[in-house]
Amino acid sequence: MQTITVLGATGSIGLSTLDVVNRHPDRYRVFALTGNQQYKQLIDLAKQCAARYVVIADESYYPQAIEYAGEVSLGADVLTGSLALQQVASAAEVDCVMAAIVGAAGLLPTLAAVKAGKRVLLANKESLVMSGELFMQAVIDHNATLLPIDSEHNAIFQCLPQDFTRAQLTDSGISNILLTGSGGPFLHIQESELVSVTPQQACAHPNWEMGRKISVDSATMMNKGLEFIEACWLFGLQADDIKVVLHPQSVIHSMVQYIDGSVIAQMGNPDMRTPIAYGLAYPHRIHAGVDALDFSSISAFTFDKPCPQRYPNLYLAIDAFKHGQYATTALNAANEVAVDAFLAEQIKFTDIASINESVLNSIEPVQLTSIQDVIEFDAQARSVARRILTGIMA
Repeated sequence: MQTITVLGATGSIGLSTLDVVNRHPDRYRVFALTGNQQYKQLIDLAKQCAARYVVIADESYYPQAIEYAGEVSLGADVLTGSLALQQVASAAEVDCVMAAIVGAAGLLPTLAAVKAGKRVLLANKESLVMSGELFMQAVIDHNATLLPIDSEHNAIFQCLPQDFTRAQLTDSGISNILLTGSGGPFLHIQESELVSVTPQQACAHPNWEMGRKISVDSATMMNKGLEFIEACWLFGLQADDIKVVLHPQSVIHSMVQYIDGSVIAQMGNPDMRTPIAYGLAYPHRIHAGVDALDFSSISAFTFDKPCPQRYPNLYLAIDAFKHGQYATTALNAANEVAVDAFLAEQIKFTDIASINESVLNSIEPVQLTSIQDVIEFDAQARSVARRILTGIMA
């Protein structure tokens, strides 16, 4: 029996995690669920799975949450704030933490789980984008187990040799990691039309059900850029070790190419419950509620190289990784500000990349040697992004 905390329980990854957990009541017990503002949904979920703790990250919603918890007779303690997130992620009773908070807000609770030596199922890519070297060193120092949950990284993990490290890249006969991406909802429209796309259109992903922020990132391919950075840190790779490949069908989730001409691919229907189940039960496999691929119904697999003019955010992310931690931290901060503004219909879709590039061009290189350095620099980059945003909106 494993005891689990789900960080970001009301998001798509959190809900999928609970779906898998509920299929195996003999294996898993929920310790805590956390959310940001959707307190009613969070409390309802906590009651359904008999969680011991609920954490509302946004403290302004705490009074309403307490009142609603009383109305439904919730048998759990309701907590609030950043420290509470870290407490339920690092509690002694917890064996496993699903880190599924979107954005920079997920860094501190995910790191708290790492420092407590937990099995961490990482679906919060921003933790590594913002603090890759520091984060991975913490995993080593505290003997934590880090398992990738993003479908692409989970696929790479399954296709690599067991206990792979970059020092084994040549010895293992690996030539390239092939990171696949669907290309999002705008793969085939004219580039000139991108300037006029709406948030509703950007959030309508053709294959995956995701939250609004991640859906926009998929449409710009910033999501793939962040995944590129995350893959480098997860597997100890350099930028030249990874190639991004467009695969609109989202059936092949990523591949590893070997020097003898072999390519090992991980395939499956586009459903996050598959990598979640793999992470929960690793090294074993359990039912995830996902249908097996029906190869007789698959008409074709297609592949292409992402165009820099269509997907400038992807290439900004790759360049940022080459420049170092300060650049990836700044890029993530700028992108969160820009995507929020786009979703609020304050800027155009194409302004997202413009803001991100402007922030990268505006900041000075700096050495980030602690998590506090990362947090402070993140705040500075957001300030620069908001100033640029104000100029665009004027």
